Amino acid sequence: MIRAFSKAAAVVFLTAAIVTPAVVKATLEVDPAVLYAQMKAAYAKGATAGWNFRSQETYLATIFNAGRAYSLQYANDPAYAELATLTVRIGTGLHYNPLTNHDGAVWWVREAADWVSKHSEDLTLISQAQGLLQRVNSEDDPQQLARLADADAMANVKAYPGDIDALLIACEAPWRSWLLTHDVQWRSLALARAAAANFPIAHLPTNWGNELVSAANGASTDRGFSKGDVANARTFLARLKAVDPLRVIVTVNALPHEAYMTTLAPADEYFGPMNMSILEIENRLKHINFMLDYNYGNEESDMATQVAHAIVDMQKVYPRDRDLPMLMYWCYTTLQRMTDKQSKDSARVLRAILTIEYQDSPQARKLLGT
Repeated sequence: MIRAFSKAAAVVFLTAAIVTPAVVKATLEVDPAVLYAQMKAAYAKGATAGWNFRSQETYLATIFNAGRAYSLQYANDPAYAELATLTVRIGTGLHYNPLTNHDGAVWWVREAADWVSKHSEDLTLISQAQGLLQRVNSEDDPQQLARLADADAMANVKAYPGDIDALLIACEAPWRSWLLTHDVQWRSLALARAAAANFPIAHLPTNWGNELVSAANGASTDRGFSKGDVANARTFLARLKAVDPLRVIVTVNALPHEAYMTTLAPADEYFGPMNMSILEIENRLKHINFMLDYNYGNEESDMATQVAHAIVDMQKVYPRDRDLPMLMYWCYTTLQRMTDKQSKDSARVLRAILTIEYQDSPQARKLLGT
């Protein structure tokens, strides 16, 4: 089990709450004592109520929040190392996968795992870090990411028998893999798991569940579904009908982002090496596309790449900003108008973030062709 709260973390957090760090990497300002209190509260709640999958996920989310904040503000503080270690240890225990985790923390998990790989002397922990790196670095290999997501989901089903959230993710993983890869085997697997007797159909969420329902309603051998798919779709829909109107049509997001992240990035905050505000990001994209319309081509690559850096930097601090998917898509399509390697590499990074971490957005669906 992974229900360990590090006493060392408590010490370094309390120390950091007293000592003001000298290095500040971002304009984000977070009180370390608040982050520590949040981690402690999540741990205490899980320990008191009895750990289940969701309580573990909530605890992991508080670690992500603290880790991101320390990376952006206090990278030289001793708490950084402790949080990187906790991220790897707890993330591995919960079989973290970027395709089914919606904390917007891929960059932090990559950074934490990389730090542990380079600085830890614990061979087991290093192996865990390498496993996480394999997952977060599979963005350019959708089939590999899909296989890992399904394996991670089923590992949690085994670790948490009968847990509603674990069973939901066991269906979500192949469904999201289908959207990402267009490989029909994943769609078939999602329908099969949704039709299973133990699937918690009354808790089917809206962010991906309604699309699964739509696919089941349209299942037909004339539309590329197998006979098994059609049978599973009918079973799934029959079970769904039996629980309506009791079905819980909500997408639960109980993870504690609000302690340090706001919905919108402030207009006077600046991102990337060139310190661009959101307004400047938008104006730069307008100007670059204007120039591209006049056949300036790859001459705009440097500036477009700087805009991409600013958007990625913004995502680190404000992953829930409502305009992020739009900005990523706009910058991605702009970069795609150029042919040099720099533009293609920058576009690839934006596409990965958008289609994996923001897969439910309309912009991601445009790129995925769904």
